Amino acid sequence: MKTNEIQTKQQGDLHTKLWACANDLRGNMDASEFKNYILGLIFYKFLSEQLLEKVNKELKDEGGITYAEAFKNEDYKDDIVSTLLEELGYVIEPQYLWSTLVDDINTDKFNITILASAINSFNESTIGQESEEDFEGLFEDMDLNLNKLGKTEQDRTKLISKVILNIDAIDFKFKDSEIDVLGDAYEFLIGQFAASAGKKAGEFYTPQQISKLLAKLVTLGKDKLRNVYDPTCGSGSLLLRVAKECNVISFYGQEKVQTTYNLARMNMLLHGIKYNRFHIENNDTLEHPDKDMLNMKFDAVVANPPYSIPWSADPKFLDDERFSRYGKLAPKSKADYAFVQHMLYQLDDAGTMAVVLPHGVLFRGAAEETIRKYIISEKNWLDTVIGLPSNLFYGTSIPTCVLVFKKCRTTNDILFIDASKEYESGRNQNILTDEHVEKIVETYKNRKDIEKYCHVAPMSEIEENEFNLNIPRYVDTFEESEEIDIQAVQKEIKELEAQRSELDVEIAKFLKELGIE
Repeated sequence: MKTNEIQTKQQGDLHTKLWACANDLRGNMDASEFKNYILGLIFYKFLSEQLLEKVNKELKDEGGITYAEAFKNEDYKDDIVSTLLEELGYVIEPQYLWSTLVDDINTDKFNITILASAINSFNESTIGQESEEDFEGLFEDMDLNLNKLGKTEQDRTKLISKVILNIDAIDFKFKDSEIDVLGDAYEFLIGQFAASAGKKAGEFYTPQQISKLLAKLVTLGKDKLRNVYDPTCGSGSLLLRVAKECNVISFYGQEKVQTTYNLARMNMLLHGIKYNRFHIENNDTLEHPDKDMLNMKFDAVVANPPYSIPWSADPKFLDDERFSRYGKLAPKSKADYAFVQHMLYQLDDAGTMAVVLPHGVLFRGAAEETIRKYIISEKNWLDTVIGLPSNLFYGTSIPTCVLVFKKCRTTNDILFIDASKEYESGRNQNILTDEHVEKIVETYKNRKDIEKYCHVAPMSEIEENEFNLNIPRYVDTFEESEEIDIQAVQKEIKELEAQRSELDVEIAKFLKELGIE
């Protein structure tokens, strides 16, 4: 089965079961609120099952003793807690395991205060540990005392119990999944109720086939990366996709939105990335970059930043090393090139960077033209421009492009690929298939002209076009129309007019016979 077919099946199964969870909650609150409960409980289920799997492995040779029994024995308990904190970074006590909560619900022993105690106990277990920062605030958005869950404690207990049982019926297969489970769940929930939520999942979520393309581009020819970085990491789906293409030691990212920042950290853990292998920070990357990350260089940089959003463009940034060399700041109304400048600053000399951007970055003038010209003419960092089809992203139908950058290039040219017509039509969005992705990657790898698909443009050609990178200037996809025989068309028109006259006579005859004139 092809990857996109597997993704469709996995998404369908997930969506059906999530819909049941959503139906329990959506009469009480809108999607922007109830998604926090569904995703939070999914994550708690994962943490619990991961811990139990670890504990059972540790107790395998201890004569069949259970976790609950071992936890009551101080000798066992100390060793287990020490192992869990070192390897997982947290502890969930036996009475707060997901399976115990489900059993309590099925035997009418559950109360929502038990879940609140479970989350508090989990949080307390991380305090003072190396993992504290990575787990801090992950359940902040899940307010169990909210009146919208029910006016009484009994009402809230009943509602959350239904959601827990629905989630328990889902086999998530986090590590083996071809989809970003949390990201896809979030997209689905917001997508179903976008009007009431007033948000779009596209603000943080990159479709997996786009993620796959970027990941393949930055890992081509490599089987191991020291690190990978995404300055607008959203749910972390791009970072995780890179890890599917090659071995990645450490993951770094920054995300402005608190809820999405929590989602990214959850996603890392859900995909088996140990807490000490990822470093995700919560802040505005352009205005307040993380100082520790700013001092680092990365083997791979990937991003799908928000398109053409405003930023401060404060003159103080002209003294910032990320922007100072270009002589101009990205315009206040469009931060696209500010993100590019930031990412280039973080890119290692031997690294590769791939970023999704709107087409305007290819040809807009003023400050953006100055920056673009510096990157191409002065530094020769732009390696490839790839035009993608329209309507690939949730929440926007605009066509986008992928820009690939390398700092140490052996050629003085730019590869242009026009993949705008390479897609399958989907119900809501167009889709890149595995074949489309592979065709782009192979073309990128081979770097040879293909008629009506790609062109390697020497620097002289770029200069002739005054550093305008609009793809049709370099890849001619024009299809000549079949020549029209005017005389034949005129003859056909005369024949049709004669036929119409004959029909008019016939109709008049019938009308006369019917006494209608």
